[in-house]
Amino acid sequence: MRFVFGRAAKRESEMTGIKILTVRGIEVKIHVTFPLILVVAAVQFGLSEGGFSLAGAAFGVLVTLILFACVVIHELSHSLASTQMGFPVKDIVLLPLGGVAQMERVPESPGQELIMAVVGPLSNVVIAALLSGVGLLLGGGINLQIDLTRPGWEDVLSYLILTNLGLAIFNLIPAFPMDGGRVLRALLATVMSHARATAIAVNVGQGLAWLLGLAGLLGQNFLWILVAVFVYVGASQEGQMAQVKDVLRGLRVGQVFSRHPLVLSPEDPVSHAVDLTLESFQADFPVCDGKHIVGLLTHTDVLRALKQGRPEASVREVMQTDFPTARLNDELFETHQQMTEAELGALPVVDKGYFLGLLTRRDVSEVYHLLSISPELLAQRRGA
Repeated sequence: MRFVFGRAAKRESEMTGIKILTVRGIEVKIHVTFPLILVVAAVQFGLSEGGFSLAGAAFGVLVTLILFACVVIHELSHSLASTQMGFPVKDIVLLPLGGVAQMERVPESPGQELIMAVVGPLSNVVIAALLSGVGLLLGGGINLQIDLTRPGWEDVLSYLILTNLGLAIFNLIPAFPMDGGRVLRALLATVMSHARATAIAVNVGQGLAWLLGLAGLLGQNFLWILVAVFVYVGASQEGQMAQVKDVLRGLRVGQVFSRHPLVLSPEDPVSHAVDLTLESFQADFPVCDGKHIVGLLTHTDVLRALKQGRPEASVREVMQTDFPTARLNDELFETHQQMTEAELGALPVVDKGYFLGLLTRRDVSEVYHLLSISPELLAQRRGA
């Protein structure tokens, strides 16, 4: 299971697929690549020494779909626990390798993160226990001798029990982005800072990814190599996001925003925005009527108008009128997350309806790099 947020969440959201259901406001979707796992299952179970069996392929697809129903329960357990603690989840996307829960932020409280991480694997243990109970009621039991790569119809119950237990164990491996990585960080964060705990958990995850990848390479196991890449990239993203949050912690929008950006009026032609961009390299423009902001003309809006052959169209015709704004005392990191979620390169900064300036991705990037290189500036900046 993987939680993504901020810039990573934006990248994932660009690849989301088809909604299949909604549970307490959380949309469950399947990624466009999800059918690949069904194809793999059909081939794996359908091929035999005698050729290709349609019955075997159908079995593989059915068992895989049931198994992914268990993955949905796993993800919903995380998401509902997260929502209950005040950290809403946007949606869940099912990928060939598992699920991704998209959320704006994760808790820094070790206790909350520990609960949120553990409930997923615990749900798989509960499923396995319930299925074991069903097996006992039916007069059977768990067949520990089955071949998990090629079970038969009589082994379906045992297969689902063992794979759910396997999912629980696998997810508790102490490596980001899996649940075990969050468990490790939560435990470490009880005796050290959240940033230090994250750094250690990320290093552990990346180290395990290297070992898994090496084992997959030596054993010619492509799946292990794929999982190793997944773990390494996920750990890197988690570490980067935690580092950005730690550097920007405590900073306010009022300390870094651009106070004198170029401004357009609603009646200006789009071509005027092009001229200003070429002169100043400013890509997004607040649109103001006097001292009040009435719209936002983004670089994307300008390009769209030019592609449509409308350079002389008024800014009013192509500008955005529904967009978030920032206030001087807003947390910089949270505002940057909001900007990313809205897929904007800049946010207008307002106070009591009056336009004050513009907070851009470049503003955030510059202050982050400055404070990363010169940590001694951090205390000065936070005290500003």
